[in-house]
Amino acid sequence: MRLLAYMICSCILIHAHAQPVVYLVAGQSNAQGMGDAALSTKAPTNAWQYSFAKDSLLPLADPCGFDELSFKPSASGSAWPSFAAEYSGKSGRSILIVQAARGGSSCTKASELGSYGTWAESGVLFSNSILKTKAALKKTSGSLAGIIWLQGERDANAINDKKQTANQYKTGLKNLIERFQLELGDIPFYIVLTGYYRDHPKEGFDAVRKVQEEVAKEMRNVFVVYKNTHRFLTKKLLQEKDGIHYTQPALNELGTAIARRIITIEKRKIEE
Repeated sequence: MRLLAYMICSCILIHAHAQPVVYLVAGQSNAQGMGDAALSTKAPTNAWQYSFAKDSLLPLADPCGFDELSFKPSASGSAWPSFAAEYSGKSGRSILIVQAARGGSSCTKASELGSYGTWAESGVLFSNSILKTKAALKKTSGSLAGIIWLQGERDANAINDKKQTANQYKTGLKNLIERFQLELGDIPFYIVLTGYYRDHPKEGFDAVRKVQEEVAKEMRNVFVVYKNTHRFLTKKLLQEKDGIHYTQPALNELGTAIARRIITIEKRKIEE
């Protein structure tokens, strides 16, 4: 009897989320979210996240993400419940987050640090994110609406340390976007500009931000969806303990703003 009830509930769940709009969230620790779940926005009931290990849709809540495929969950709070609340509230659509983030990960091989991994072709993060995304799409028959990218701190530090140049970073970022669009189709790539690191030189971070804006102007279907991360430093929205991770209020603001910007871009595409 219990088995039958479980099967019925599972069928209802799968049917209810047969075609959610799917977003791949990728990058490093601020994409994971190092905030406070107690202060996180509550996700709507039609928001989900995908577990590759369980091949299951689970309710979206912080901590978001799973320890799988070299990716890590949020330490506690993230931006993604607030993103889902705003996006679903404005669009009325159910949403599925595929979280593929790894703290400390680099965009290029030159900026890779220890065992934190890289999104360059020499690493496993890119291929694993594709594996996880395709499994989620197969599970739900949903459509991939875009990739949300929060990464750049590691590369900014590498630029400051003279281990790579801004041009090397730009080549690496363009190459990554091309690989994503080759594997997943001509879908939008949404960039959150990289913020600052308290008590560290701003030069590398400014170089990364400049490259991110240039790439969005030069490549088709690439958009900057949030610019004000550089203001988190003066607004005291960086965590005191490390000076680089966004606080939960910052993450909540970030998620909401990203959703609003993406909805605007999607409406414009429909009108065109």
